[in-house]
Amino acid sequence: MADSDLTGFSAAFPTAEEAQWRALVEKALKGKGPETLQRKTRDGITIKPLYRESDWPSASDPNGLPGQAPYVRGSDTVKDSYLPWDIRHVVDHPDLKAAHADLMKDLERGVSSIELRVDASGRHGVAIQSVDDLSVVLDGVMTDLAPVALSNSAQEGYGLEGAALLAAWSDKTGKDASKQLFSFNVDPIGELARSGELSVSADKALADTTTFLKAADRFSVSTFIRVDGRPAHETGGTEAQELAFTIASGVTYLRTLIDAGLSIEEANAKLLFCIAVGPDYALEISKLRALRRLWARVTEAFGDKPLSMKIQAVSSRRMLTNRDPWVNMLRNTAACFAGGVGGADIVTLRPFTDAIGLADSMARRIGRNTQIMAQEESSLGKVNDPAGGTWAIEKISNDIAQAAWGVFQDIEGKGGVIAALESGDFRALLAEARNELMTSIARRKQAITGVSEYALIDEEDPKVVDTSTLPKVTTHVTGPIPTSREFDALVSAAKDGATLAALLPHEASDHAHCDPLFPIRVSEPFEHLRDFADAQTKKTGTRPAIFLACLGSIAEHNARASFTANFFAAGGITTVPSNAPYESLEAMAEDFKASGALLACICGTDGLYAEQAGAAAKALRGARDDARIYLAGKPGDAEAGYREAGIDDFIFVGVNVLDKLEIAHAELGLGTDA
Repeated sequence: MADSDLTGFSAAFPTAEEAQWRALVEKALKGKGPETLQRKTRDGITIKPLYRESDWPSASDPNGLPGQAPYVRGSDTVKDSYLPWDIRHVVDHPDLKAAHADLMKDLERGVSSIELRVDASGRHGVAIQSVDDLSVVLDGVMTDLAPVALSNSAQEGYGLEGAALLAAWSDKTGKDASKQLFSFNVDPIGELARSGELSVSADKALADTTTFLKAADRFSVSTFIRVDGRPAHETGGTEAQELAFTIASGVTYLRTLIDAGLSIEEANAKLLFCIAVGPDYALEISKLRALRRLWARVTEAFGDKPLSMKIQAVSSRRMLTNRDPWVNMLRNTAACFAGGVGGADIVTLRPFTDAIGLADSMARRIGRNTQIMAQEESSLGKVNDPAGGTWAIEKISNDIAQAAWGVFQDIEGKGGVIAALESGDFRALLAEARNELMTSIARRKQAITGVSEYALIDEEDPKVVDTSTLPKVTTHVTGPIPTSREFDALVSAAKDGATLAALLPHEASDHAHCDPLFPIRVSEPFEHLRDFADAQTKKTGTRPAIFLACLGSIAEHNARASFTANFFAAGGITTVPSNAPYESLEAMAEDFKASGALLACICGTDGLYAEQAGAAAKALRGARDDARIYLAGKPGDAEAGYREAGIDDFIFVGVNVLDKLEIAHAELGLGTDA
């Protein structure tokens, strides 16, 4: 279609002015302006309902073009239209042969690279202990075509040791090291943050990482160090805190490598940056763009020019739920969209059953196909930087970068990221952010669909792999003990049969310690309540319930009755089927008594409350004097009178739902036998 045709088409519609839009918004908001729809992120960044060119003037746009500094718009001038980003899947089945089967199926059905989560014990990943075990898992894999990355369990570590095992496998199987597409992902900073300790001092760990990188330089197209921001995210950190932790970690590695004699370009090429992506795709797209802006600024300060970076985006663990986990498919889809549009080089989606247990074939298939559909059916990679020039994304991205730079400077001012971890200063900052996040979750200002909102009590859970039937794995110190911590010595010992446990340092040495950054899932507090309610249901055969004391007609009580049902379902408490509308309050009280429920909630309009709420409470109290009686709605100035009449509590939008549900559970005696 020619431009003239488009002009003629648009001319058929009346000209619309912003003032008209604002007038319609104010009408919908009953006289309030669109500014009332503004919200602030936890970093204090304002998210507006409408952005204009004045927010990000295109004439002064500093972002340049894709593939050009400061690389906000991506590292590539042109995307690969066939594979715009690397689809990376995690393999973590404890059994070696089952892990190999998962790996091969993934590669055969659309995954472009594999991440092996290694855990010698088999508790949190593939029970790989030796080169022979690795040979079973990687049998038939063409690692010069399909990249293989390592991921180590936080409980075990094995960063440098796992890298030595992979290098030994490559050498022993006759691979051309210069063609192997490995991501060794050694990351002592991330290991310290997650586990709270290293097997050696922090300085020694960084020195060992440098010697590893130099000794393994024959793997010329591989990446060696993972700069991981996820520990900050998964413990509840804000976008700015996650980026600051990532950049501060990257700076520490960059300094270490440059001090060891590498150029900044050589050092930068060895790094793979890893970041979490959540369900708020506009915010996550902006975060990825902000990360590239920050790193360009850092590398420019180290050298003569800004450099690009390689980014792996991994769907957030903290957003995934084990209640109504089917909704996780939507969360992962949003995360995938954010990663793809935000310009990530690699995208990894956690299985939608990740919070329940080990993913089965269906969950793995959905994880693969979500990305394949995004690329091939939704054509997300056909346009390079589709978010470019969007006033909202550009402005939010810049604001996040500014906020993150301030946190980064604070970390650097305290001696760098390792010092900030060891002192506990950064953990305290994250704890404050986590508390704010969890308060928002508790008040349902940030809703969790299927958990805190619209909970489905009698849900059907998806299947996961039953790991209880798998044989227990015992870790062994087998094979020669390395003569030193030099990487070549570790590889040599691994070739001769040394296990991961044998490769660990055995001599007494100083150990780096800090309070670990424990990961959270934001849905857990609600899920614990559901667990208690389910346990009671299983024990007694009857689910804990609340009686809906509905006043007036269905039209008058339905909205607040639905709100109440949704409110208590989040705690695993069902509602007693109501016979409303009632002819009298006495009839309602008789129904309450017959229900056997201990809890009751009066539901109706404010007008009906003024006329009948007090009398209704007295009638309910007369039917059962130990009842706990709620009223759905804000009591306002009438609260004292309502309480005098026998109403114990009030539920409404904005109240701390968790607090109310915990009190209800206490009244019902739930969880007392736990």
